[in-house]
Amino acid sequence: MALLFLLAIVFIFAILVIQFENFIDPFIILLTVPLACLGALAFVWTLKGSINIYTQIGLITLIGLITKHGILIVEFANHLRKEIPLNEAIIKAASLRLRPILMTTGAMMFGAIPLMLSHDAGHETQRAIGIVLVGGLGFGTLFTLFVLPTTYCIIKSLADKKDQGCIIS
Repeated sequence: MALLFLLAIVFIFAILVIQFENFIDPFIILLTVPLACLGALAFVWTLKGSINIYTQIGLITLIGLITKHGILIVEFANHLRKEIPLNEAIIKAASLRLRPILMTTGAMMFGAIPLMLSHDAGHETQRAIGIVLVGGLGFGTLFTLFVLPTTYCIIKSLADKKDQGCIIS
């Protein structure tokens, strides 16, 4: 499973490198993955679940879902940086992409809650995937909305000498 998890991250990183045509933006986006996985595993532990094949499938699904949030913010901020300074670009990108991110998260979490609460035949498998998705998306989305813009601003200001630092309010 560790190999599969590593391959999923490498595969997404490679696709993001091709999409963004650099190595910095995919790194910024993938910083949200460990935070979301940490939230998912903490939720599994809190609800006394186990790490099984279904939990692992949920984690792989979570990687794809949580990177989508980062892509929305980073791609929009990159487009805005052509017109406005770094600080304004990341603040505007995060605020304008908040609604699509919350809509995606809400749809997935509300779709996974019945899985988490099921008690019919095979509920152990459904419950494991539901717990991972609800916990990981909830925790990961919060970190995407706060950590990703800050990380983007810091790394981009270090990489780009013309930007004089970063102040996010």
